[in-house]
Amino acid sequence: MSEFPVSQIQFRPGVIDLGMGNPDFDLLPVEILQKSAQEYFAASDPQPLQYGNEAGDGYFRRSLAEFLSRRYAADVDPELLFVTAGASSALDLLCTLFTRPGDEIFVEEPTYFLALRIFEDHGLNVVPVPMDAEGLKIDAVEEKLEDHAPKFIYTIPIFQNPSGITLSPGRREKLVNLARQYNFLVVADEAYQFLSYAPANLPSFADYTANYKQVVSVNSFSKILAPGLRLGWIQAHPDVIERLTTCGLLESGGGMNPYTSALVRGLLNSGALDQNISILHEAYSERLQAMDTALKQHLPGAEYSKPDGGFFFWVRLPGVNAAVFRKKLVEFKVDFRQGALFSSRAGMDEHLRLGFCFYNADDIEEGIKRLRDCLAQ
Repeated sequence: MSEFPVSQIQFRPGVIDLGMGNPDFDLLPVEILQKSAQEYFAASDPQPLQYGNEAGDGYFRRSLAEFLSRRYAADVDPELLFVTAGASSALDLLCTLFTRPGDEIFVEEPTYFLALRIFEDHGLNVVPVPMDAEGLKIDAVEEKLEDHAPKFIYTIPIFQNPSGITLSPGRREKLVNLARQYNFLVVADEAYQFLSYAPANLPSFADYTANYKQVVSVNSFSKILAPGLRLGWIQAHPDVIERLTTCGLLESGGGMNPYTSALVRGLLNSGALDQNISILHEAYSERLQAMDTALKQHLPGAEYSKPDGGFFFWVRLPGVNAAVFRKKLVEFKVDFRQGALFSSRAGMDEHLRLGFCFYNADDIEEGIKRLRDCLAQ
């Protein structure tokens, strides 16, 4: 999901904005996309320029299924995949089809702040559920189910934005069982699924989708390729896929992004996407370590857990109101995102989200130094 307008990226000279959730321009794979486009036009295939299949181009879904099968080490059925214009469009479409204004949903506390904007647009009543080091607290979910009937729970189970926490396997199982018992959807935003910088095979909620219609896995090429492609996918039970493909939006406009799908299909088939993910792992691992080192050296009072993947550090500065602190940063030419943005109840006052995806190691250290200098003043 995109976080900031282009003007904020291009027209803030000299500012190190550690609140950024965007990939570095230098990490956007222009060359491999250019090559894929050249190969597509050389083939003179007009099909991707036509209105597409409602679920998405069949050849693309087959290539995506093969890619996911390798990554998950489990067979993925292309018929369980639905092509979207990114994770944001997927979330908006799910809200459109499975909720009505006034319905309740559960979200993690904290959660991705722009998802909250989508829920607000749909007039949904958001009920926050606390987290701990293992992710969403399932006992808290059970308690809230005594008084609430959510249409879905929105979770970011892998390297959660903003906390960086990964939901434990045991809690995943319990959450799915609760969804079946109380008949609500688990909408898992897994945009950081393939951005683990530690040698670990992380489970995905996609594993449940073939057998359980209560589970919907949402993913995107924004973090592993380029956000400007506006391309992603939903993996879900056949009943959910059918509901998605028969909605008025797709009956009118056809499947989403058939042309972009054709370009990305070339990267899936050639292995270029796997190579790009490896490049990102190397770059982001270095930047993650740089931020961890800088925080320990320059902000020793900061409280945080070092993430193993994703884009963000979730930092607590005891006794510091992050929103007030942020207002003082203009003259120091540094920025972050205050914790209150990620709270559905305007909490998390002492927290801030710092991103390591947009800047190199030297700029990250300089940004932390500027935070230190402002805090000292």
